[in-house]
Amino acid sequence: MPLFEYVCIDCDAEFERIVPTSKTKVKCTKCSSPRVDKKLSVFAVAGGGSDASFDAPGCGSCGPDGPGMCGMS
Repeated sequence: MPLFEYVCIDCDAEFERIVPTSKTKVKCTKCSSPRVDKKLSVFAVAGGGSDASFDAPGCGSCGPDGPGMCGMS
Protein backbone atom coordinates (compact mmCIF):
# COMPACT_ATOMS: atom_id res chain seq x y z
CA MET A 1 0.00 0.00 0.00
CA PRO A 2 1.32 3.46 -0.84
CA LEU A 3 2.42 5.94 1.79
CA PHE A 4 1.45 9.53 1.06
CA GLU A 5 2.41 12.81 2.69
CA TYR A 6 -0.29 15.38 3.44
CA VAL A 7 -0.61 18.91 4.79
CA CYS A 8 -3.76 20.17 6.52
CA ILE A 9 -5.29 23.29 5.00
CA ASP A 10 -6.82 24.33 8.33
CA CYS A 11 -3.94 23.86 10.83
CA ASP A 12 -0.85 23.40 8.58
CA ALA A 13 0.00 20.06 10.21
CA GLU A 14 2.07 17.71 8.04
CA PHE A 15 1.56 13.96 8.33
CA GLU A 16 1.91 10.67 6.48
CA ARG A 17 -0.81 8.13 5.84
CA ILE A 18 -0.93 4.68 4.27
CA VAL A 19 -3.76 4.84 1.74
CA PRO A 20 -5.12 1.47 0.53
CA THR A 21 -7.31 2.90 -2.26
CA SER A 22 -7.81 6.21 -4.07
CA LYS A 23 -11.29 6.44 -2.51
CA THR A 24 -9.94 6.39 1.06
CA LYS A 25 -10.92 9.56 2.95
CA VAL A 26 -7.99 11.17 4.75
CA LYS A 27 -8.37 13.46 7.76
CA CYS A 28 -5.77 15.54 9.55
CA THR A 29 -4.13 13.68 12.42
CA LYS A 30 -4.01 16.87 14.53
CA CYS A 31 -7.41 18.58 14.05
CA SER A 32 -9.42 15.88 12.17
CA SER A 33 -10.19 18.24 9.31
CA PRO A 34 -10.97 16.55 5.99
CA ARG A 35 -9.42 19.56 4.18
CA VAL A 36 -5.98 18.13 3.37
CA ASP A 37 -3.68 18.42 0.35
CA LYS A 38 -1.42 15.65 -0.84
CA LYS A 39 2.19 16.81 -0.93
CA LEU A 40 4.57 16.03 -3.75
CA SER A 41 6.71 13.20 -2.44
CA VAL A 42 10.35 12.82 -3.32
CA PHE A 43 11.97 9.42 -3.12
CA ALA A 44 15.41 9.27 -1.55
CA VAL A 45 18.03 6.60 -1.24
CA ALA A 46 19.90 6.57 2.05
CA GLY A 47 23.37 5.22 2.46
CA GLY A 48 26.90 6.33 2.98
CA GLY A 49 28.73 3.77 0.91
CA SER A 50 29.40 3.46 -2.76
CA ASP A 51 27.95 0.76 -4.99
CA ALA A 52 30.57 -0.58 -7.39
CA SER A 53 27.96 -0.98 -10.17
CA PHE A 54 27.48 2.80 -10.22
CA ASP A 55 31.19 3.58 -10.21
CA ALA A 56 32.04 1.57 -13.33
CA PRO A 57 31.83 3.40 -16.66
CA GLY A 58 28.91 2.50 -18.91
CA CYS A 59 29.17 0.91 -22.32
CA GLY A 60 27.53 3.88 -24.06
CA SER A 61 24.98 1.74 -25.95
CA CYS A 62 21.92 2.93 -24.00
CA GLY A 63 22.95 6.47 -23.16
CA PRO A 64 25.97 8.61 -22.54
CA ASP A 65 29.07 6.82 -21.34
CA GLY A 66 29.38 7.52 -17.61
CA PRO A 67 28.86 6.14 -14.12
CA GLY A 68 25.36 4.80 -13.48
CA MET A 69 24.22 5.11 -17.10
CA CYS A 70 24.12 1.38 -17.81
CA GLY A 71 24.49 -1.75 -15.72
CA MET A 72 24.95 -3.99 -18.77
CA SER A 73 28.35 -5.25 -19.80
